[in-house]
Amino acid sequence: MLKMETISAIKTTSDLNFNDFFGAMKARWAINRNNYKVAPGLYSLGNPDKNSTVFVTANYKLSFDTLRKNLSELDAWILVLDTKGVNVWCAAGKGTFGTEELISKIESTNLADVVNHKKLILPQLGAVGVAAHEIKSRTGFNVKYGPVEAKDIKKFISNNFRSDSQMRTVEFKTFQRLKLTPVELVGGLTHFLLFVASFIILSGINKSGYSLDFAFEKGLRSALFITIGYLSGTIICPLLIPIFPFRHFSLNGILLGLITTTTTIFLGFNDMALFEKIGWMLMIPAINAYAFLNFTGCTTFTSLSGVLKEMKTFIPIIIIIFAIGFISWIISNFWIL
Repeated sequence: MLKMETISAIKTTSDLNFNDFFGAMKARWAINRNNYKVAPGLYSLGNPDKNSTVFVTANYKLSFDTLRKNLSELDAWILVLDTKGVNVWCAAGKGTFGTEELISKIESTNLADVVNHKKLILPQLGAVGVAAHEIKSRTGFNVKYGPVEAKDIKKFISNNFRSDSQMRTVEFKTFQRLKLTPVELVGGLTHFLLFVASFIILSGINKSGYSLDFAFEKGLRSALFITIGYLSGTIICPLLIPIFPFRHFSLNGILLGLITTTTTIFLGFNDMALFEKIGWMLMIPAINAYAFLNFTGCTTFTSLSGVLKEMKTFIPIIIIIFAIGFISWIISNFWIL
């Protein structure tokens, strides 16, 4: 049996400093997000002993920080799995927060010698990746799933390690959705800028050749419409999820795209050429739908099979709608009607 002083565990605290908050902010904005992780292994929080609870999490630093912050004033062990810097829920779906990785970390950290009990507390959203019966048969440890939200951990502990219905409920409220929009916004920024630049350049083409005045006037108008479509798909659509009428993200994106484009044309560009109007009435809903379709990977209620089915069905439709709109927009360069 290992002595407590010889246990190889990384010391951590429940206090978050400026670097933690700044790092979290950058990760929210997709800055160095893929490398925002901690070393996998066993961590000690406070002054844990052989009777202290073992919590399991991913090595994505936001997941790790959220857990340790909510374990303030407690003595506990934190077993961090190597999920390649991916959060618990996504890693469970990909298999990195899974049975084999958990068994590997139990063995490599000599966890059986560190504690004199056989209980592991795993996040509920990691359940899909872990076969609890296999963990039990191969290591002797019993897997128990904690609450969905780390903020409920202390209540979970005081309730004799039992979750009530509220703790088990997966919610996706407005603020939770809003926190995810910066990643979507930044993720497509390169394509957005390329789109804007391309349309500004193409705006100058006309039946007389090329006009910088056309490129400036129509190009700025194009930049505005593309921006409206992009922001609508990446920010507005996620916020309106509860009130959308359709199950498919793409259809809801098309609907909101039609509403925003029609409103924009009516309020500020009613004198625009007919073919240009038709072009934006088709292209913006397509851009909106495509941007919103990317958000399916952030939600708590979409499945991989459902997302793949929607992509297979609607991406060709989105491409066709955009192509027809683009042709109409190009025609407006030559035929003002």
